[in-house]
Amino acid sequence: MALSDPHRRRVVELLRSGPLRAGDLAQGAGLSPPAMSRHLRTLKQSGLVEESHPEFDARVRVYRLTPEPIRELLHWLEETEQLWSGQLSAFKAHIEES
Repeated sequence: MALSDPHRRRVVELLRSGPLRAGDLAQGAGLSPPAMSRHLRTLKQSGLVEESHPEFDARVRVYRLTPEPIRELLHWLEETEQLWSGQLSAFKAHIEES
């Protein structure tokens, strides 16, 4: 999973405030540019971030979060939390009855 790596989670945290250049992300995450490139490739492949280039310089890459996969993840987390809350409540009730 793309978010299993702490560096990639840090990239998502950095991008929450808005789009950033790859170099700024590398600096913010404390990674070398080649290492950041690998992490950004994984995040792009998962659909969590998208890349664009300013009109004035195609060498510059700007990254931004893609909202839909984050929404899907939040929805899944909410469902999972509800499931576990129900399971734990039932377990607690069972223990208290015993």
